[in-house]
Amino acid sequence: MKRKLFYICWFYLFLGCLVFNGCMVGPDYSRPETAAETSDGFYYAGEHDEDVNDFTPIDRWWESFGDPVTAQMVREALENNYDLKAAAARVMQSQAVLAETRGLQWPDVSYNLNRDRSKRSFNFGGFAGGGRFTVMSTTWSHDITASYILDFFGKLRRSEQAAWADLLAAETNEQVLINSIIASVVNARINIAILQRRLAIARANTESRQKTLETVERRYAKGLVGPVDIRLARENLAASKALEPSIELSLITARHALDVLLAHRPGSSDDLPETLSDLPELGKVPIGLPASLLDRRPDVKAAEFTLRAANERIGVSIAQLFPDLALTGSFGYSGDTMEEIFQYDYTEMYAAIFNLTQPIFKGGQIQAQINAAKARYQEQAANYAGIVLNALREVEDALITEQMLQTQLEQSQIRLTEAKAAESLSKQRYQSGVEGILAVLESERRSRAAEEELIVLKGQIWTSRVNLYLALGGDWDEQENEIMVVGKDDKK
Repeated sequence: MKRKLFYICWFYLFLGCLVFNGCMVGPDYSRPETAAETSDGFYYAGEHDEDVNDFTPIDRWWESFGDPVTAQMVREALENNYDLKAAAARVMQSQAVLAETRGLQWPDVSYNLNRDRSKRSFNFGGFAGGGRFTVMSTTWSHDITASYILDFFGKLRRSEQAAWADLLAAETNEQVLINSIIASVVNARINIAILQRRLAIARANTESRQKTLETVERRYAKGLVGPVDIRLARENLAASKALEPSIELSLITARHALDVLLAHRPGSSDDLPETLSDLPELGKVPIGLPASLLDRRPDVKAAEFTLRAANERIGVSIAQLFPDLALTGSFGYSGDTMEEIFQYDYTEMYAAIFNLTQPIFKGGQIQAQINAAKARYQEQAANYAGIVLNALREVEDALITEQMLQTQLEQSQIRLTEAKAAESLSKQRYQSGVEGILAVLESERRSRAAEEELIVLKGQIWTSRVNLYLALGGDWDEQENEIMVVGKDDKK
């Protein structure tokens, strides 16, 4: 009968927990207004015929190079990069913290087996013959204990939601790193291609100046020019040869940087093919509205998840002002021997404990914790607004940079055409004795400078396009889409 009454009491207490655990103190989260939501569009977006909300062309954008080597390197970096492995480990840590926080909301059930061996001494004085008596006793017991914390004011649930937001922030921070690594791999590929072309131009320039020197030497042998022409031609050739090691050094160190991104030993990778001159013309990119950055850019989303976690922890700190109620119940058996405790009709024991703790005076500690939690929320809110504003700046910078570089590229193409024509004409006139050697050397220098400038500009334009994709936070791989779905479900 007693056991039945014990179970009935615990059943009704459990129902009461379900009823009263619905209350949560603290503010509910709402996204603060930012500059992105109050802007109608980007200033330097230009005219776009595409649907501004259709970002399909941004998916796997690096494949627009038409270079399978670049696509393979991106896949290899995402599989092997050590920074990504560290980020994945941080996500696993956040998952473990979330699981631990959720576990606090469940009853804690444990089994206890005890053996108590004690010796007690009594002095009866003059009673019953007097003297000191010693008693030895052994007691065995085992029981099952269940304890449960009633989350009346939502402290545990707020903690769980904060841990959940931290997990989402860790996942999106991992996506930030993924985006950065993809952009770094593509930029490294572009840089290497530029240096390869510059080295090829430098070698062609050396060959051309060698031929110029041979021409000058023939004319000098015939007495048509003086020794100054020989000296100037030799100096011009030496300057060209001296430039080659400098470019080659930059190329080698750029390859080392790419090897690290791919988790290779620096210097162990094969040479990459020269594909920069074969890159397709850049098409238009659907820019979208500034507010789309809030749900597309992983760094913006990570900042918002961190802000949500700070908001939930305000509720955790406020809940400390209210009482904590813990229920503990145990049921088991005891006896003088181990065999007796498994004879269930022998001796039974049970207990029900209600532990109510209400803070009365703590010297202002709890209020200070609440104030600190609110201040941390304000800090994260300011960080979030700043990250959004910086995202807008990065998009505007990438847009205007590409536009200005395209204009510069048009003039550089004209410059190269004129410089090539001037070089050819000056050499013809020098062989005819009409022009001096200085005109030939200057035309060669201008022609090579114009050719190198054109290659560098093409690389800079592609780099600005990479920065634009990075700033827009396009769909870089399937993992980002999964995080976006989780985030939206959580908001519901």
